[in-house]
Amino acid sequence: MTQSNESLPLAGIRVVEFTHMVMGPTCGMILADLGAEVIKVEPPGGDKTRNLPGLGIGFFRAFNRNKKSVVLDITTDEGRATAAELAGQCDVLLENFRPGLMRKLGLDYDTLSKSCPRLIYVSHKGFLPGPYENRLALDEVVQMMGGLSYMTGPKGRPLRAGTSVNDIMGGMFGAIGVLAALRERDRTGRGQEIQSALFENCVFLASQHMQQFAMTGEAPPPMPSRVSAWSVYDVFALADDEQLFIGAVSDKQFVTLCRVLERPDLLDVPEYATNASRVAVRPQLLEQLGNILRHYRVAELAPKLEAAGIPYAPIVRPDQLLDDVHLKVSGGLVPMQVEDGSTAPTVLLPLLMGGRRPGVRSPLPKPGEHNDEILSRLGKGAR
Repeated sequence: MTQSNESLPLAGIRVVEFTHMVMGPTCGMILADLGAEVIKVEPPGGDKTRNLPGLGIGFFRAFNRNKKSVVLDITTDEGRATAAELAGQCDVLLENFRPGLMRKLGLDYDTLSKSCPRLIYVSHKGFLPGPYENRLALDEVVQMMGGLSYMTGPKGRPLRAGTSVNDIMGGMFGAIGVLAALRERDRTGRGQEIQSALFENCVFLASQHMQQFAMTGEAPPPMPSRVSAWSVYDVFALADDEQLFIGAVSDKQFVTLCRVLERPDLLDVPEYATNASRVAVRPQLLEQLGNILRHYRVAELAPKLEAAGIPYAPIVRPDQLLDDVHLKVSGGLVPMQVEDGSTAPTVLLPLLMGGRRPGVRSPLPKPGEHNDEILSRLGKGAR
């Protein structure tokens, strides 16, 4: 389980993290996975994210590995003084509290940078400075106002994405900002404040659709209502209520698909000669393919499609990914020791560096587990 971080790219960088939920913790986890010492400051009793029910139950485990935990009560003068002193020993500070709270506590960038000019300070917010900056935001809020829910659901039925896309990507952009600021600090000797925001993140996700309108003058329809650029690019119902996505995005792939399905007669239909002509009669083609495919099972058809080089995908639930052979063999899903001493699977960062995946170096921390270690550097005992 425990691995050395001495050879990792951010070894020697120290981060203090005042975060909860998903966005800020994601930023901290990325930096920790890349080798930084990340000190998570939790309130007395621990981060409330640890005890979320329902769809939030996995947040803490998913985004807080490789960190150290210190419990401080920053609502007290003593706690704030200790937090400021700790920040002075760090290269980076992360926070994602509501707008204005860190300033009220005297832990904002303007205050800390006076005594810590090399500090890189990352705020994760709902909105960047502007008319919306004091609004409280959630991933679902910005998905609705940033174009994503409109594009995801059927017409008239906006639908949020099925995971915390903006929170996670907002944390990623915060980490990108840290990497750039560290590089700049090497040249200038000074830190800076970085802001990453949910709304602007979501608008960035929708930017391709914004450009589509700017170029054509036509508002793009929601994805379920779109006119596909490809004739075969859909989810099909197979035998026994199984489903399979199949995408034949070129004339060559369409020919190959017809051969896999043992239906060369489809190649003799004049309307099916090219992708453009097939798109023109797409409902007819999809109905015909649907009637053919409902006699196949996924286990039978998928190997044939893979061998033929046809893009395909079964419809997979997140729980099924825990047994995904590729994730296991490629090292993307590994065991991690959690708070109660048991192990649970965790998903690693989706990148290789020099042929290796940044992995799990330490168990998931218990609240305040590292108070003695961290506070002794300040000449203080555990508290």
